[in-house]
Amino acid sequence: MPIPTDDKNNQSTDLLEVANDLDSGEINELAVVAEGEEKTTWFVWTLVLCATVSGLLFGYDTGVISGALVTIGSDLGPEQLSSGQKEFITSATTLGALLGGFVAGAMSDWTGRRPVLAISDIIFIGGAIAQAVCHDVWSMIGGRFLLGIGVGLASCIAPLYIQELSPTRLRGRMVVMNVVAITLGQVIAYGIGAGFEKMHGGWRWMVGLGAVPAGIQLVFLLFLPESPRIMLLRGDLPAAQKIMTKIYAHAKPADVELKVKVLQAAVKRSIEITHSTTFMHRFTSMLVNPVYRRALIVGCGLQAFQQLCGFNTLMYYSATLFASIGFNQPTAVGLIVSGTNFIFTIIALICIDRIGRRRIMLFSSPGMIFGLTLASISFHYLTINTGGNLIEGSDYPNSWSAIVLLSMIIFVASYATGLGNVPWQQGELFALESKPFSRTGLVMVLTKLAPSPWSRHVSRDCD
Repeated sequence: MPIPTDDKNNQSTDLLEVANDLDSGEINELAVVAEGEEKTTWFVWTLVLCATVSGLLFGYDTGVISGALVTIGSDLGPEQLSSGQKEFITSATTLGALLGGFVAGAMSDWTGRRPVLAISDIIFIGGAIAQAVCHDVWSMIGGRFLLGIGVGLASCIAPLYIQELSPTRLRGRMVVMNVVAITLGQVIAYGIGAGFEKMHGGWRWMVGLGAVPAGIQLVFLLFLPESPRIMLLRGDLPAAQKIMTKIYAHAKPADVELKVKVLQAAVKRSIEITHSTTFMHRFTSMLVNPVYRRALIVGCGLQAFQQLCGFNTLMYYSATLFASIGFNQPTAVGLIVSGTNFIFTIIALICIDRIGRRRIMLFSSPGMIFGLTLASISFHYLTINTGGNLIEGSDYPNSWSAIVLLSMIIFVASYATGLGNVPWQQGELFALESKPFSRTGLVMVLTKLAPSPWSRHVSRDCD
């Protein structure tokens, strides 16, 4: 039950009860609801929009490689890229993201959320430039690996930063804004890819332009506040109160005070646990404590299923795939798929808080199953005359190629509505002291390792 905050005479009693309840683990800060919490302000929107540039970068840099792979040609060597080289180029980002995601949580607790986002921007800029000027495959792989580190840092910390700077009742919707930005980045990547597809060396512009939004966000970060959690970890209560007052601008001062007290008690408890236990003990508690373990299983499971469904591989190789089945402008066709992802992510943004995380997953999963089943049937009949392999230049029936595209649209629409959004909100499942482990340990390992087997199959089938 939300804690009432209207009765000023009971305010001190409420504060004491909240602190005691937090110490005993009976409630968390989500149980304290301030007046006007469902409303937002320009301040919150500015913070969220600036932070979601990290999501846009993530989406752009995962989407742009799809168009680049079909236009690089022999620019990186005497021959066309082989399937193995394509695998290394795409997998380098995955490996870099694994490394970045693994260190992101601990780094952000030490330096703050904002500095980590700034570091990721610098890495994004370096990776984009390295790709744009490279002249051999290994330099391209190095640039993609560097870019992956930035992806790992940003994909971990941006949702956390948004959660901690959003009103409680709007957190789900605000975190989905980051996912919207990811899908928008993919749309922009495919649009730019389609524009540069026929230009000699146009792929260099595709990958190099990723430095622009990173530079813009880096400038804006100079003016953004730090998370109130980090301020309290540093013992800066006045700064935390100032930020919380702006976040809950429509709330009464007593409501904001109660919110700060709740957060302060949670941070204090986290510090006490950190000082009284070892790293291994805290990590082990994630597996031993039934509450943490259940949250870890749910969080890791959602992230793993998100990757095992093969969506990221579709983003990496969609242009290659559509070129193989006979589309003349494969990057432009890929824009249809990324546009579907963007539109249905916005639909999820509107509906997720009203429908609920679990229900939206249940409603959207059958659509994913149907889309993938239809795609499997389509590919079976499409490749009967080519031994089950896609061979670029072969004459495939237009009807089956169109059904493949339709199946991809159905799959992506269902994915964007549920599985593409809900796992990004796994921070809601964990207590403050367990977030570094939950977000940057097993969850990120599963997130970044899962795509690799599908990438190998798709790249070889399309070769």
